[in-house]
Amino acid sequence: MGPKKIVVTGIGATTPLGGTAPESWDALLAGESGVHTLDYGWVAEYGLPVTFAAEAKVRPEEVLERVESKRLDPSSQFALISAREAWADAGSPDIDPVRIGVDYSTGIGGLWTLLEAWDTLKEKGARRVLPMTIPMLMPNAAAAAISMSIPSRAFARTDVSACASSTEAIANAYDHLQLGLADVVIAGGTESVVHPLPIAAFAAMQALSKRNDSPETASRPYDVTRDGFVLGEGAGTIVLETEEHALARGARIYAELAGGSVTSDSYHITAPDPEGSAAARAMIAAIEQAGAKPTDVSHINAHATSTPVGDIAEYHALQRVFGDHLPNIPVSATKAATGHLLGGTGALEAIFTILAMYHRTAPTTINLENQDPEIPLDVVTSPRPLGDGPLLALSNSFGFGGHNAVAAFRSYS
Repeated sequence: MGPKKIVVTGIGATTPLGGTAPESWDALLAGESGVHTLDYGWVAEYGLPVTFAAEAKVRPEEVLERVESKRLDPSSQFALISAREAWADAGSPDIDPVRIGVDYSTGIGGLWTLLEAWDTLKEKGARRVLPMTIPMLMPNAAAAAISMSIPSRAFARTDVSACASSTEAIANAYDHLQLGLADVVIAGGTESVVHPLPIAAFAAMQALSKRNDSPETASRPYDVTRDGFVLGEGAGTIVLETEEHALARGARIYAELAGGSVTSDSYHITAPDPEGSAAARAMIAAIEQAGAKPTDVSHINAHATSTPVGDIAEYHALQRVFGDHLPNIPVSATKAATGHLLGGTGALEAIFTILAMYHRTAPTTINLENQDPEIPLDVVTSPRPLGDGPLLALSNSFGFGGHNAVAAFRSYS
């Protein structure tokens, strides 16, 4: 008996481009930017060298009840909002909770809660530290919140693999469905760390763009003037289930999750392997799991953070995998519009890849004015039809620590 077919039946997102997945997709196709100058006193107070970021367009307190949001870190708030949207989009299926699992991720977790509690301890003493501090800051808080809101008793697992986290969660969900551990899995990732400490720390690493005079154009993957990534926040969630289960309940199917893979560079804690060998192995493994070959790939949502070394390392990995076929593949670099959501970015880009398959349209890459001749990809700079027939797409995510994760999606109809 061969592998089960795993399909996507629900999507949800709250992002710098919009408060829902459809709003975010429409803004992406329209070429909008979710990046802006930060209007907080702490930017000047701490003398931050970077004064902009890609904040979520809709604040979570506008969506959640106050009593609920008070017990959740912003990272968990975003996760819960996107998960509820995805679940409703999947038709709020009436399923035994013991057959529903959660594979959810974050890169950092409840940072706001942690640092605010530390400030409280220093300024007001131990008695004023909130009793919910630990449950709010722990990295698995988002998975737990989802599993309690949408009763999910098969499992609630948390992946923490830096910027590869939520693509790894999706790859794990694929495996868990193949193993029969659940009939439905809620998968995705979240992040909310637009805070002075991460901004200062990433800037100290020379990782962030310092284009303070033009934040909307700061994230510019593949451009010769790229100078770093833009910090973003938000969450993305997808509902996955076996095709058999989805068809039995009459669910709408967006696309097939055809494969997912994870590898490690074992090279450097922050820098990618410049040869891209492990990243290439991750792509090859996802393609093979999909029962396909590299020449079958018709679209790629690249990791493409807009860093000088990261973009070219990913290009070398793509070259290893696709060789002469690479110029034929339309590549979208959607962080140009959304910024980099760290642990949530893979889930959001998976959603963009799913919608690319569903609508047969590759989304826009903004801010590419002078493409680096060392990265001669076919970059999609305005929405592009992907044509008829079967489509296969990859969504790439690579993170600090040498974590590589790739998800492969196939058009369903």
